Amino acid sequence: MSKETLGKFEINQIYNEDCYKAIKDLPDKSIDLIITDPPYEINELKGGEMLKEKHIANLMNELEDKNLNIGIKEEILEEFLRVLKKPNIYIWCNKVLIPKLIDFFVLKRRFSYEFICWHKTNAMPLCGGKFLTDTEYCLYFKNGVKLNTVYETASTHYELPININDKNKFSHPTIKPLKIIENCIKNSSSPGEVILDCFLGSGTTAVACKNTGRNYIGFEINKKWFDIATNRLNNINAHGQTSMFTI
Repeated sequence: MSKETLGKFEINQIYNEDCYKAIKDLPDKSIDLIITDPPYEINELKGGEMLKEKHIANLMNELEDKNLNIGIKEEILEEFLRVLKKPNIYIWCNKVLIPKLIDFFVLKRRFSYEFICWHKTNAMPLCGGKFLTDTEYCLYFKNGVKLNTVYETASTHYELPININDKNKFSHPTIKPLKIIENCIKNSSSPGEVILDCFLGSGTTAVACKNTGRNYIGFEINKKWFDIATNRLNNINAHGQTSMFTI
């Protein structure tokens, strides 16, 4: 039995590819929803206590080594709009990227938008001379899309600890909570629709799609995380441990 495809890509598959190139092979108006977590634009992290300087340096080195501090290019935002049936996009970001996204989607195109915030209840105390880095943002942009929200999924503010267990299981330093991704999917798509994640990381979006009865296509340029995501979809964590349940 042949598998359903979009362009050269099979649905419910993930690909070890550069999304800036791969997305060009997706047909126009073929995707129902995009949820993605691109690299944040980070120039430096600062802390006021000498005790924390080594930790900050280690964190910056990890982000730079894995290209997680380079931001997102506007060209792929144009591609998002091309492949979507209707504008329907969740993008995780830090505060540096917020003005760029608002300018692109809201000021220039007049899309509706929403801020979803993950407040980390156990944020690292690296706050000398600045506010705590205790909140991450997910901006949602839509136009002509009707939401499926119910009370249980419609929160815009999540009080959750840093998901250390997920980081340990899947070796990704910026992994997002599965619960938030699942709620976004439920709110903005219907079962059987196709969801795209261009910066798949350790596969959270694909797992959330499986859990909620949606189809998916994912791109991840980093071979290590592509392999981890592939194993995760088969209920195997980064350490080779197997679970009976989707992880």
